[in-house]
Amino acid sequence: MFLHSVNLWNLAFYVFMVFLATLGLWDVFFGFEENKCSMSYMFEYPEYQKIELPKKLAKRYPAYELYLYGEGSYAEEHKILPLTGIPVLFLPGNAGSYKQVRSIGSIALRKAEDIDFKYHFDFFSVNFNEELVALYGGTLQKQTKFVHECIKTILKLYKGQEFAPKSVAIIGHSMGGLVARALLTLKNFKHDLINLLITQATPHVAPVMPLDRFITDFYTTVNNYWILNARHINLTTLSVAGGFRDYQVRSGLTFLPKLSHHTSALSVKVLFVTLTLFLRCKQLQLTTVRAFFDLIDADTKQITQNSKKKLSVLSHHFIRHPSKHFEENPAIISDLTGTSMWVPVKVSKWTYVAYNESEKIYFTFPLENHRKIYSHVYCQSTMLQGVDLSWKAELLPTIKFLTLRLQDYPSLSHLVVYVPSVHGSKFVVDCEFFKKETRYIQLPVTHLFSFGLSSRKVVLNTNGLYYNLELLNFGQIYQAFKINVVSKCSAVKEEITSIYKLHIPWSYEDSLTVAQAPSSTEISLKLHIAQPENDSHVALLKMYTSSDCRYEVTIKTSFSQILGQVVRFHGGALPAYVISNMLLTYRGQLYSLFSTGCCLEYATMLDKEAKPYKVDPFVIIIKFLLGYKWFKELWDVLLLPELDAIILTSQSMCFPLISLILFLFGTCTAYWSGLLSSASVRLLSSLWLALKRPSELPKDIKMISPDLPFLTIVLIIISWTTCGALAILLSYVYYVFKVVHLQASLTTFKNSQPVNPKHSRRSEKKSNHHKDSSVHHLRLSANDAEDSLRMHSTVINLLSWIVFLSMPSLIYWLKNLRYYFKLNPDPCKPLAFILIPTMAVLGNTYTVSIKSSKLLKTASQFPLPLAVGVIAFGSAHVYRVPCFAFIPLLLHALCNFM
Repeated sequence: MFLHSVNLWNLAFYVFMVFLATLGLWDVFFGFEENKCSMSYMFEYPEYQKIELPKKLAKRYPAYELYLYGEGSYAEEHKILPLTGIPVLFLPGNAGSYKQVRSIGSIALRKAEDIDFKYHFDFFSVNFNEELVALYGGTLQKQTKFVHECIKTILKLYKGQEFAPKSVAIIGHSMGGLVARALLTLKNFKHDLINLLITQATPHVAPVMPLDRFITDFYTTVNNYWILNARHINLTTLSVAGGFRDYQVRSGLTFLPKLSHHTSALSVKVLFVTLTLFLRCKQLQLTTVRAFFDLIDADTKQITQNSKKKLSVLSHHFIRHPSKHFEENPAIISDLTGTSMWVPVKVSKWTYVAYNESEKIYFTFPLENHRKIYSHVYCQSTMLQGVDLSWKAELLPTIKFLTLRLQDYPSLSHLVVYVPSVHGSKFVVDCEFFKKETRYIQLPVTHLFSFGLSSRKVVLNTNGLYYNLELLNFGQIYQAFKINVVSKCSAVKEEITSIYKLHIPWSYEDSLTVAQAPSSTEISLKLHIAQPENDSHVALLKMYTSSDCRYEVTIKTSFSQILGQVVRFHGGALPAYVISNMLLTYRGQLYSLFSTGCCLEYATMLDKEAKPYKVDPFVIIIKFLLGYKWFKELWDVLLLPELDAIILTSQSMCFPLISLILFLFGTCTAYWSGLLSSASVRLLSSLWLALKRPSELPKDIKMISPDLPFLTIVLIIISWTTCGALAILLSYVYYVFKVVHLQASLTTFKNSQPVNPKHSRRSEKKSNHHKDSSVHHLRLSANDAEDSLRMHSTVINLLSWIVFLSMPSLIYWLKNLRYYFKLNPDPCKPLAFILIPTMAVLGNTYTVSIKSSKLLKTASQFPLPLAVGVIAFGSAHVYRVPCFAFIPLLLHALCNFM
């Protein structure tokens, strides 16, 4: 019956929108590079020694604990406190376990063994009882205070030691990183208790899904503090993201807010890692451990207090990836004396293959003549020495390369390439001098709306080793492209490797692609962060090529990846757009009931009423008017919150067509959810008829049955004493039961009537004309029952989304039920107090009882501004969506009494 109310064109549209949404979801969950991490493993059996906390502290936080990680002999030795190492505190994130510290703890222990425990780290871990803090933010402040107490407890374990630490380093995974940043907001917290903060996949900018106001309030407090006090914060902070492979926490959220005075923060994307694999990624943990050991001050045997050195070490390991160990003051003079062979090279391009060389060789390039013709020199190999510029070299998967601008070294007379004696080993050294303008090639990207039908191409016919392709007009998060690099090589016997590096200058989100030539290689091009307005840099495709090959680069728009970007950046706003569509549908049904006395099908009214031009223009106009001072002052006087569109604009996430696309996705979702709820009601009514004796339509409509006040009071008590979301769920079950019962009664009534629809309708119309003036004694006809079911279908849809959005706090409460019976604070409690009696009344409401209501016209007008409001204030604050959805339900219920 639901499908019959939709014409084929509309049905085709809904199917097409499902197809587009599927393309976007596919790109988010599967359209990323392969996993570049190998899993870490334990060398010995891991042990977690529980640290005894003061009794008052343990009583105040019964669900939280502190542990010290150890393995083998180390674990046995450190069961007797105090400790002698360098303390590092690990903070797990949403649903994270304290045992996740074992990967980095084990690697750090092996590193300490390699240097005979000259230095070693003691890894502590906090047990947050695997709380779902990404779903419920009410305990984030409690976690922060507990971590503060843990830091003080940890430092007490080192009392009396010669090199006792005065601060700890913190590694925060996911929401654990945010808790670490929140420590600075505590009144009694001393900033010097933390000397280093490394966060992994932590959403610093905003919550992944703001499901309650406690999360958004916590974020506001933390970020405002860090911005306002940036001048005084001297905490070196590193934020590590996982790239597009991490679909749970998009990398754009992990970049620390840009602070005008805070220069001790780095945000990098180092690997393509999912949130769950972050802590088991061997490469990431090895890099982190190397950085920790390079941060040790030899005098204090603790992490250095020098901010510049800390930042240099982190940049060295997480950004530059050089092939040499970190040196604070690297020696730039090398000893070139000895009996080695010296070979002068006067050509501008040179290749040397070393294999089983018994003598050291120095190749010298005179620079005087080259400076007149060329601007740069480029060399690639495994080792480079001379006037030791190898410190400036960078390491790629298969080569080590160095690019120098000749004018930066006016005093150098020669470039020296050192080839050591090798036995059984082989490596190739390539060098060339070139002019910058010959290696920087401009490639404008295709238009966003070309949909991949057009492309742009660049052919590299020269035999250079290094090229920079400038990707012009590329800087928005909604742009997405596919780059195809075709390499054609002359006949060569050995394998040729080409490396393509996408470099985004305004953020550290470079990505590497290694290809064997000749080949055809496809590279995805999309952003985590849009280009800042005042940034004039250009995105680059750096190509490390072979002189034996020719390259052809083609770029075209990728429509599926554009949809993926829309889902990735705006998928959390979908509930607001779904509710907006449902409110417009609800408005149409209430108005048709007021004007014609009958209620149309949900799907029919959705097609008629759910139009984007009824919503989007109003939001755009409000945003425009907020640019005027007088309107902004009026807005503030009315105590209205900030418009979500302005927040998205500040994050470079506002694009005119995005709202239209999301509205259409919302229409599609509203349709299919309506189909699902209608089918579910019919299925449950069939089961009801199979299990119970068939019932009849109620002869007298009673708005308030004898058990209704009692049921309402019980549910309100449940909400007050346990969890508001639980009471909302129970109320929803009661409402669905009433609708299923009505559907079963109508089915029974229709099956028992003779097949004469004209006579049946005529008799129903007569019965409708003889209604009592008293609302409490109206008779219900089959037509009235059908109208009521149509209205209930929309109400169930709205209630289903309200229940769905309140479920996170219920899940959190159930998970922590053994520690406390009452959820406090409870984000759903105020909503439950209003929604419970509303659902109780609506469960006993029929269209015949509200047709003559004086409030019906007003109730039919309210959903339109609410549909606008839910987009204006709920697209970036999902927890506000139920507040807009329940208001028309409340007015609908009041129509029974007014």
